[in-house]
Amino acid sequence: MKSWSRSAAKISLISLEPGEDVLDALTAACRDRGIIDGVVLSGIGTLDRCRLHCVTTTGYPPDESYPEWRDQPLELASMAGIVIGGMPHIHVSISNETGAWAGHLEPGCRVLTWRRSPSCSSADPRFSGRLTKGV
Repeated sequence: MKSWSRSAAKISLISLEPGEDVLDALTAACRDRGIIDGVVLSGIGTLDRCRLHCVTTTGYPPDESYPEWRDQPLELASMAGIVIGGMPHIHVSISNETGAWAGHLEPGCRVLTWRRSPSCSSADPRFSGRLTKGV
């Protein structure tokens, strides 16, 4: 295990517009704000399209599924993750009147309404690493 402490170098609030792809918009915001490595602290809003990446078994490597919702109102109840090399790796919890789901945010998640997402970046090189599939 590795552990360290530091003060945040910069905090950015990111506001998305209806119709935007969440992952594309967060990636663009990281590029525009100069966020290379950091954390996504939270995010809430609603979506009308969503695609998640989920594991479905406990073996390694696990089996995976990619559930999708299209043109359905979804509550984005929580969002958190990391940014490595300017690429967001985000986990979300979503729900509608039939259930709740959690998983890795995939391209194709479209904003219905949004509230600001605070993100914190770090200039600490010990935070850097490679984002690889399965992280």
